[in-house]
Amino acid sequence: MYRLPSAVTTRAATPGGLAWGCGRRTAHYRARLPPLGPGWVGGLGLGLGLALGAKLAGGLRGATPAPSPTAPDPEVSPQVETPPPKEQPLAPWSPQTPTPPTSRLYARAIDSSRDLLHRIKDEVGAPGIVVGVSVDGKEIWSEGLGYADVENRVPCKPETVMRIASISKSLTMVALAKLWEAGKLDLDIPVQHYVPEFPEKEYEGEKVSVTTRLLISHLSGIRHYEKDMKKVKEEKAYKALKIMKEIEADQEKELKEKGGKSNERNDFAKAKIEQDEAKGRNSKPGKKKNDFEQGELYLKEKFENSIESLRLFKNDPLFFKPGSQFLYSTFGYTLLAAIVERASGYKFLDYMQKIFHDLDMLTTVQEENEPVIYNRARFYVYNKKRRLVNTPYVDNSYKWAGGGFLSTVGDLLKFGNAMLYGYQVGLFKNSNENLLPGYLKPETMVMIWTPVPNTEMSWDKEGKYAMAWGVVEKKQTYGSCRKQRHYASHTGGAVGASSVLLILPEELDADSLCNKVPPRGIVVSIICNMQSVGLNSTALKIALEFDKERSDIP
Repeated sequence: MYRLPSAVTTRAATPGGLAWGCGRRTAHYRARLPPLGPGWVGGLGLGLGLALGAKLAGGLRGATPAPSPTAPDPEVSPQVETPPPKEQPLAPWSPQTPTPPTSRLYARAIDSSRDLLHRIKDEVGAPGIVVGVSVDGKEIWSEGLGYADVENRVPCKPETVMRIASISKSLTMVALAKLWEAGKLDLDIPVQHYVPEFPEKEYEGEKVSVTTRLLISHLSGIRHYEKDMKKVKEEKAYKALKIMKEIEADQEKELKEKGGKSNERNDFAKAKIEQDEAKGRNSKPGKKKNDFEQGELYLKEKFENSIESLRLFKNDPLFFKPGSQFLYSTFGYTLLAAIVERASGYKFLDYMQKIFHDLDMLTTVQEENEPVIYNRARFYVYNKKRRLVNTPYVDNSYKWAGGGFLSTVGDLLKFGNAMLYGYQVGLFKNSNENLLPGYLKPETMVMIWTPVPNTEMSWDKEGKYAMAWGVVEKKQTYGSCRKQRHYASHTGGAVGASSVLLILPEELDADSLCNKVPPRGIVVSIICNMQSVGLNSTALKIALEFDKERSDIP
């Protein structure tokens, strides 16, 4: 078959083919070469005719009827449908990103969770939000919605780096736990043994001891950002009174159902009298500023080390007797950072970076303004006119341990799975002796996730605070009714940021351990570049969606 050069046919077939030919001919004459004869045009026409004829013949050949299914012709290859053109690859943060094979098994859970996140984002007006979910140690889904940088229209994606706020406390707990396991840290001796710069304390004229264990569970009495002791005590008394009223209503209901007993009534009356005395005649608390109205949250001063940052609060009086009352305190974790330095012999940030390296958390770093941190988001808040604005500059060097780290959802999933593995690996040792040890020992993780008396879990009233984690225990009061699942989580709130890391362990028994390896459960991490966004209930709903989907997979 005659074949024309593709360049000729292409140029001749284009609308600009004539202009191209004219241009070439003009150049030809300018070069004073011999003129082209009339046969040139005829040759071009002949070539076009041959090309069109060949194309028509090929089309007719392709239109030949397919052989009968009952009498296939071995000489003729079967017709193959031309595949559709490939779609343009989508950005990794797009909701339409093609899911890997494992993720397809959880398509329904992903769709419903994405819809839930869209609703939360729209309700609070958050610029951007990022989510990550793992099932049994494998990352199943991570996605960003909205913008990491509104001004430059940079979308959120799984690699977006944001403030994780108080999830930093759970990271610091790992450092304390490693030192405790190594015998370098005693949790129950006064903190002055490690940090003599922190003065000994008294409460109402009585000498008291502040220990590392009390600091971890916010039972030390050290203040948070609110400096007004009276307002804090009034608020505590008011909350306690509300709880007592709820208990009273529940007990009266039970007494009516069971007929009641006089000694139970007497015990309740005694408790009520004691509570009335504790609340000091105040039925309503004084108006207390929230954390984002406190000046210390917006500090711009850079502190060189944890010891230096102690001067912000070390001389303030204790608000409560250590061990008696739960008072959430980020400053307590500043003191814990100093304890880590003295017990380990390393600077706090150096010791934490070693832990991050061990846990493969390569994008988790302390927040500093000077370094270039790739994929770092900007942080936002709404002003009094409800306009979105950038948050003011803050320096978090005074609270690295309690709320000063940056991370991604992927790194938080790794951290959560490391904790879950350590918690469960002891159960699997008898069925699988080849399992590697956890980063923390099983008995250490059990201690960390055991609720501590006299504590509160502000983001879920069903739970208690443990050791740098909030823990909700398994509970079911009535048959075929609500079943409360056991889980551990920590939320975070910083200037222009909100976060949560939630771990929902699988409910295991001796029969279910065969052919399984830890970690077993769902881990959910969510980070957002808007402050005051409650994310724990959303994370729990997402975890339960994936847990339900997993149970339906054969």
